[in-house]
Amino acid sequence: MHRYLAEFIQNDLQKKMVILGGPRQVGKTTLSLQLLGASNEQHPAYLNWDDVQTRHQLLEGKLPANQPLIVLDEVHKYKNWRNLIKGFYDTRKSSTAFLITGSARLDYYRKGGDSLMGRYFFYRLHPLSLYEINAEPTAQDLEDLLQFGGFPEMFLDKNSVDWKRWQKERITRVIRDDLVSLEQIKDVTQLEMLAGLLTQKVGSTLSVQSIATDLSVSHEAIKRWIAILENVYYCFRISPFGSAKIKALKKDQKLYLWDWSSVAQPAARLENLLACNLLKYCHFHEDTVGDQMELRYLRDKDGREVDFVVIKNGQPLFAVECKSQNTTVSKAISYYAARTDIPIFYQLHLQADDYEIAALRTRILPFTTFAKQVLQI
Repeated sequence: MHRYLAEFIQNDLQKKMVILGGPRQVGKTTLSLQLLGASNEQHPAYLNWDDVQTRHQLLEGKLPANQPLIVLDEVHKYKNWRNLIKGFYDTRKSSTAFLITGSARLDYYRKGGDSLMGRYFFYRLHPLSLYEINAEPTAQDLEDLLQFGGFPEMFLDKNSVDWKRWQKERITRVIRDDLVSLEQIKDVTQLEMLAGLLTQKVGSTLSVQSIATDLSVSHEAIKRWIAILENVYYCFRISPFGSAKIKALKKDQKLYLWDWSSVAQPAARLENLLACNLLKYCHFHEDTVGDQMELRYLRDKDGREVDFVVIKNGQPLFAVECKSQNTTVSKAISYYAARTDIPIFYQLHLQADDYEIAALRTRILPFTTFAKQVLQI
């Protein structure tokens, strides 16, 4: 399956090394092998740190000869990974391109070693979005994406039994394999309980204290654990957007999962899917163009809320509200349109209606149309 970052990474590999992060099983290895022109992981230029023999060879400074591109997978699990890669790159950059991949935030795990500043481009590979699976998306495409999620293997398989088995396996490997190798975790069971509990918190303002009470652990422990889960692409949080003319919340965050298919409640699942599509839009423009992008939400102290605001280089670009059925403009949109300088508001739904309200700078449109005409990623 062709992925949306392939050409960008291919071009940048001609200039510097490329670091590619993203959730486990999102397709990083498949994309890497495609760039190598390889059919499987046995290609000599694909080197996975989790393989014991490969690990020893890398620590001895051995790399395969006569390879124009070398892929180093999961090497961030080594505490001095940056120094190791810097040595390889500085001595072979004239003849060899390097692609570094990992299922954790490689911009965060900078344990020990010299900075790679100026030597690499950084990309984040996201799950499949509505536009990526079909540039002319249909209602069935959206339904499939909601049911099976955006991780390529399960979306392409579309098998409910396999999906349920895959769900359990993925969470186990993320927590018991990835986290244990990166963090000092004493109670893995409680972290698994937290991961399960967070599926029920999607789309609402996150109360760390409430979760701490539910799990009978400290407030600080929950804060740390959520940050750890963010670093392995299990979940992400967004903050409120403020304006001089509204009494906006300043600290309360909302949480979403990278795998929206694990969210049971249909409305929350749809909102989570939208959050992931918007985050992908933001990260794509950051990683390929260099714009500073943020995903936030609107909510004031009286509870008026618009689900998302996309911000580009410090200025709001557009806001988005997501409704399953209602095609009447949200009262919150009417309120914020009068009190903010957000250029345009979109209200998405699962119906066919598509119209504008000029006085409110608002367009009511289907989710599929928004993906095709606005996001295009």
